[in-house]
Amino acid sequence: MKIQLFQFYVSYGNVEKNENKIKNWFENKLEEDTEVVVLPEMWNNGYALDELNEKADRELSRSFPFIQSLAKQYNVDIVAGSVSNIRNSKVYNTAFTVSKNGHRINKYDKVHLVPMLDEPTYLEDGKAVPEPFPLSSGTQATQIICYDLRFPELLRYPARNGAQIAFFVAQWPTPRLNHWRVLLQARAIENDMFVIACNGTGNDGNTDYAGHSMIINPNGDILAELGQDEDTIAFNIDLNEVDVQRENIPVFKNLKPNLYK
Repeated sequence: MKIQLFQFYVSYGNVEKNENKIKNWFENKLEEDTEVVVLPEMWNNGYALDELNEKADRELSRSFPFIQSLAKQYNVDIVAGSVSNIRNSKVYNTAFTVSKNGHRINKYDKVHLVPMLDEPTYLEDGKAVPEPFPLSSGTQATQIICYDLRFPELLRYPARNGAQIAFFVAQWPTPRLNHWRVLLQARAIENDMFVIACNGTGNDGNTDYAGHSMIINPNGDILAELGQDEDTIAFNIDLNEVDVQRENIPVFKNLKPNLYK
């Protein structure tokens, strides 16, 4: 399966500019035979949190048709990062994925909000864990957002229920780049699965974002990694590695949830 990551600077509070960049990248940077494209967190307005009551999407009414059109035009699944999204008068950080046929195949609201970026002041936390969902190929995946990476309990459920790939979408800050790399590798190792991580980059005037989007195999090896600049990378992963790793290191067969506290 060929997966391509779009690592770019998300313009602060400017959804039209961000949409135009995404369209341009699809037109000029999409590699042949790519099956899945991954975008970063909050790509519509970035962390313009104090503007989101006016600028956030409403029930994905703008973001979904935009991504749906690209998915169908380019015949790819799009793990559409996440967007600021108003629902029932509250603003959520909502991740979603669209199949190449234009169907929304996943939606997830960020559960853990970042106190260091004042997310709890402006956003409502999600109330449900991420679920496994099938990509167009039939591969089971799941989609998780940024700060959620620090909570290993969250990925355990979809991994135990068949997910072979975890897509992490983020705006992870540069001062904690080492945490980003180590935690992503840990999630891959402890769950015997691929971890595909797409981060933002650049400086929005408040935060410097680390970039370093990467693809990690079930053994925890980094197969491909970007630097801190805007860039894209594509890589073919072998999903048989998940089955082999889970056979060689049968973590899920050896779980003892009745003993855990």
